[in-house]
Amino acid sequence: MLHSGRLHLLGLLDTLGTVRAVAETLHLSASTVSQQLAVLETETRCALIERTGRRVRLTPAGLLLARRGREILDRMAEAEAELRALNDEPIGTVRLGVFQSAIFSLAVPAAGRLATTHPHLRLELVEMEPHESGPALRSGEADVIVTTTDYTGLSWGADLDIVSLGSDSVVLVLPEGHPLASRTAVDLAACTEETWACDRPQTYMADLTVRLCRESGFEPRVACRFGNYLMLLRHVETTGSIALLPALAVTPEHAVLTRRLSPAVHRNVVVAVRRGTPRRAAVGAVIAALRAHPEIPALAAPDAAREGRGGGPHP
Repeated sequence: MLHSGRLHLLGLLDTLGTVRAVAETLHLSASTVSQQLAVLETETRCALIERTGRRVRLTPAGLLLARRGREILDRMAEAEAELRALNDEPIGTVRLGVFQSAIFSLAVPAAGRLATTHPHLRLELVEMEPHESGPALRSGEADVIVTTTDYTGLSWGADLDIVSLGSDSVVLVLPEGHPLASRTAVDLAACTEETWACDRPQTYMADLTVRLCRESGFEPRVACRFGNYLMLLRHVETTGSIALLPALAVTPEHAVLTRRLSPAVHRNVVVAVRRGTPRRAAVGAVIAALRAHPEIPALAAPDAAREGRGGGPHP
């Protein structure tokens, strides 16, 4: 019977070209590698290696076995992974779609925890705003999404499972020294003459900004539209514009001020997955890691901000 370890040695010899290189890679002596390859020749009853001066090269039989050996070893690794999956060990790739304000506050810390607790799980982070992540989840482009149930463009049917992460306030972002900074809470009616920095058209935050301003009796005068919140915050810092953003998007390194709105506005942050097929252990591990986020001031308990205006209708 062929030995997997000796097949691995033969495959490395085909790749690296010398016995010495194989030995150094595996931290073995060259004589040990040569001995094991000789045993493999005995097992197969074939000449697998021939010498050319001080070097060796694989015979046609050796090249054939090296190629087939790699295929065998790959199949063995797949079988081991499937067995671990049957034992509910989280393995494989999970694609997580997440809106940008939650990438560094929620998704990246979760990825760090998973790398420690489940080293065979690979988490792939993909930036997806609410208008993108719902369709991606349903089409299979994403396995898990972090989104908001307040986005009116996504229907929350029986085909999706929803897990709440909490409530994120929508705040007014002001440049330092702005006259409205003296208030603890701001009615948007006081912002009629302001210049606004906004998200791209037809996105969640752009639509929410327009709706809240119109409810306050005016049309916002927009100076820029950026899909990148770092650029938007920089615009507020340097030009004196103002903006509405999720509290999760505003971190201390930005030279801006935030004020809550009066009445308060919030959005419900959730994890969503497809329903109807057995949930992979890896998907369950990702959900658990997201729910285990440390206390983030911007992310309140689900019932903490029920008063005030929500970002949209709730399911």
